[in-house]
Amino acid sequence: MGSETPSMSSLASQICNHIASIFAKPTDPRPPPLDLMVTTLTSTAAQNGRVFLYGVGREGLMLKALCMRLSHLGISTHFVFDMTAPPITSNDLLVASAGPGGFSTVDALCSLARSHGATVLLLTAQPETGSCVKHASVVCYVPAQTMADDKGDGDGDGEEEKSRPLMPMGSVYEGALFVLFEMVVYKLGEALGQSPEAIRSRHTNLE
Repeated sequence: MGSETPSMSSLASQICNHIASIFAKPTDPRPPPLDLMVTTLTSTAAQNGRVFLYGVGREGLMLKALCMRLSHLGISTHFVFDMTAPPITSNDLLVASAGPGGFSTVDALCSLARSHGATVLLLTAQPETGSCVKHASVVCYVPAQTMADDKGDGDGDGEEEKSRPLMPMGSVYEGALFVLFEMVVYKLGEALGQSPEAIRSRHTNLE
């Protein structure tokens, strides 16, 4: 008989455990991404700076979720290319993601933000070789698989018939971003003295 199909709870546990394992990996000599993000965002908020965010594809979706939560924390936030996004200035912060190391749009936007004096925080899984790193003021290393190192060959266990990966392509990195951002929001809420009531009061009522 073939192996049994994993239950929904088993699949969920495997995915969650895989993502959790990313945060147990060392990031030396770089500080943990949680510390870097909270410190940088707190500094920007203290200067009444605005936070701009950008990413492509599913990475962009994770950053849009963070953009919403930062707004709930009382920070002026904008997603790049939104119609109401203002010009970036030297007091502001651009948070961008390039998991595989670089994308043409992300590289260009980070370079442009730096040319206007803004701080650029880059999230990436390729902190040494990525093309976008040279434009970053702060590099947050998230040591997860991305499209850059996904070979599409299953688990690589040497079996003739490879198993289908549970989290293909950039899913591990993207999932890690979501979890990282939830931790950032939690720690940042503490740092900024934002109560759950204050955060909830900023949620839209046009639903």
